[in-house]
Amino acid sequence: MTPRISYVPVESMDPRMQEEIHRCAREGTPRPESSAVRAHAPNAFWAFADSWQAIFHSGVLDHSVKELCRVYVSRTVKCEFCGNQRSTKATTAGLLEQQYDELLNFESSDRYDDRQKAALAYTEAIAWRLDTDDAFWARMREHFSEPELVELGCFVGLTFGQQSWLRMLDIEHHQVLPGTDASMAPGFEDATTLAASKAADSYWAR
Repeated sequence: MTPRISYVPVESMDPRMQEEIHRCAREGTPRPESSAVRAHAPNAFWAFADSWQAIFHSGVLDHSVKELCRVYVSRTVKCEFCGNQRSTKATTAGLLEQQYDELLNFESSDRYDDRQKAALAYTEAIAWRLDTDDAFWARMREHFSEPELVELGCFVGLTFGQQSWLRMLDIEHHQVLPGTDASMAPGFEDATTLAASKAADSYWAR
């Protein structure tokens, strides 16, 4: 698969950008391929990297809730590149792989608690431009402070925009600085297992 926008060669990046690309390969979320595309425009590269660190990896809202919302967006816009990644920070905090399976049917699922469902409803309303009423906002305020609602809204806007774009680019994992499986979903750890998982009838993006 050839990406629609090329990867900037790592060796042509400046030292600071190379350091961030190697961090992506070592730690993931984001993986190095999407960052290597953004490297064509260093201002865009750093605007995303800094924003992602500030409102996804850091911030006032618990990270595992944001991780569920991130993958909900992946399933909604069908961004396979993003949807086949997992945050190791969220996994370490106790988020289970099975909790990714029913994201598009979160309201009827017993895999999520009330706070997680409220966050996903907020994400759904942003992504699908749903009308919201007083009951919706009462539900949000029951579970989240205003700073948390602002952070989650900004995060969903950022990841929805990026994933809506990345899904068009035909980028794939294990093409830039291959040999690491950081933040890859189970069954996607290397190019061989990734190909087998995507060929399976049970693959989520079918």
